[in-house]
Amino acid sequence: MSEIVKFSQVEEKILTIRNQQVILDSDVAALYGVETKRVNEAVNNNPDKFPANYILQLTGDEWKEMKSKFSSSLTAGGKVKLPKAFTEKGLYMLATILKSERATQTTIAIVETFAKIRELARTVSELSETTEDFKQKSLMQQGGEIIADILGDDLKITDTETSIELNFAIMKFKHTIKRK
Repeated sequence: MSEIVKFSQVEEKILTIRNQQVILDSDVAALYGVETKRVNEAVNNNPDKFPANYILQLTGDEWKEMKSKFSSSLTAGGKVKLPKAFTEKGLYMLATILKSERATQTTIAIVETFAKIRELARTVSELSETTEDFKQKSLMQQGGEIIADILGDDLKITDTETSIELNFAIMKFKHTIKRK
């Protein structure tokens, strides 16, 4: 399959709305290679599979604020209806409805990305709470490996070394990957 979805493609689509990590219906459709109306039809045809906390219906104010924060790509085409935002649980349920090779591969990428993000969050949280040097180094290594997994082939490599630097509110995280 030539169009396997990568972690980085999923990760860049994840937004935080109402303190939940979500992906907009149009981005879900793009990842699955279908039209947005097909994703929404699947939801409308299977309402019992999507309890209230599985999909968030954006309000006009939320949509307006979101459009002001991001590039014009969100405003292209002039959406008539307010978008829906799929939580992780909603994406899992959507996966039970959409059946195709691409849908399966996309679902795997989405599940893996959410799991990696949760694992990275746990690692960073644990890193901020420990004072032992050995444990900190071990957690830094673990975090770097998770980031490398998420970014995968999209890492820009110069010679034999790649550095990834992330600034968190509580610390600066830098990891260098050396290729042999």
